[in-house]
Amino acid sequence: MKKTFLKTTVMLLALVVAVAVFPAAAKAAPIKLTYANFPPASTFPCVQMERWAKEVEKRTSGEVKIQTFPGGTLLAAKNIFDGVISGSADIGNFAMSYQPGRFPVSEAVDMPVGFKSSKVASLVLYDLIEKYKPKEFEKVKILTLFTCPPADIMTSRPVKSLKDLKGLELRSSGTGAEIIKKLGAIPVAMPQSETPEAIQKGVVKGMVSSMEILKDFNFAAYCPYATEANLFVVSFAVVMNMDKWNALPPAVKKVFDDLRVEQALWTGDYVDNHVKEALVWSKEKYNHQLLSFSAEDKAEVAKLLTPMIQDYVKRVTAQGVPGEEIIKDVYSLKKKYEKKYQ
Repeated sequence: MKKTFLKTTVMLLALVVAVAVFPAAAKAAPIKLTYANFPPASTFPCVQMERWAKEVEKRTSGEVKIQTFPGGTLLAAKNIFDGVISGSADIGNFAMSYQPGRFPVSEAVDMPVGFKSSKVASLVLYDLIEKYKPKEFEKVKILTLFTCPPADIMTSRPVKSLKDLKGLELRSSGTGAEIIKKLGAIPVAMPQSETPEAIQKGVVKGMVSSMEILKDFNFAAYCPYATEANLFVVSFAVVMNMDKWNALPPAVKKVFDDLRVEQALWTGDYVDNHVKEALVWSKEKYNHQLLSFSAEDKAEVAKLLTPMIQDYVKRVTAQGVPGEEIIKDVYSLKKKYEKKYQ
């Protein structure tokens, strides 16, 4: 009788311990994911990364933990996409234009079509990739897409017209270099970190970029003028290793999917507002001046840059990509979201 009672008591205690311990053990082992990014932590691609990571942790009640790596500390900018495919990082944010020719569909959004905000451009990019589901992304899971704000001209001397732009040496790269050349300026390639000294020495007279850098990198100190031109945007994608994605529980996958377009919209809103803040800050601190082209010059800019778009259509069509249809969709979506948000 005593042996039976003792045996029963031991079994009950073991059951109580098991019930108490095993759920706690399960909760103590969250899903841990690494997220590689390349710009400095203070810049908008990394700000959106931190926001997304916090939202994932909150919406999964701590089931997922994201370890973020800004500033190229896990993977360099040009290695992020392939690094995610190989598993060197679970998630990565990269700019498609860093690998010319590899992402022909998203390249359409980087063309000089005249976007006036990141918000609109980001939603156009998102819808375009959703529609065409390009094969270049087939080895990864797309978590979100967004763009930088439109690129403008920041200079050490006022540029009020296309005439003022002629022969002006400007730091630019990629699509921006080709655009500036067509507008009559002289593109000069150099790292952004070397540009302030080059401006001070007169090697270049300014640069082409989105205007949040006036504050983020203190470029307002070297470029007291900016000319609003809405020349182009740079597209970004946040992608996830496919094996890691497939291994996620369905509830976690739903959280990630629910955040896709929300994150694109949030990032566009954030960085557009940040540009406005940067301009106010630059005006207050350095008496920075924001200029604009005349209606005639704006029309001339569009005319001068149209051949770039035509060349894009021919080039990607030769690769089997429906370039003309894609560009038509870009303009149609642009009109749709400008009507909704601007």
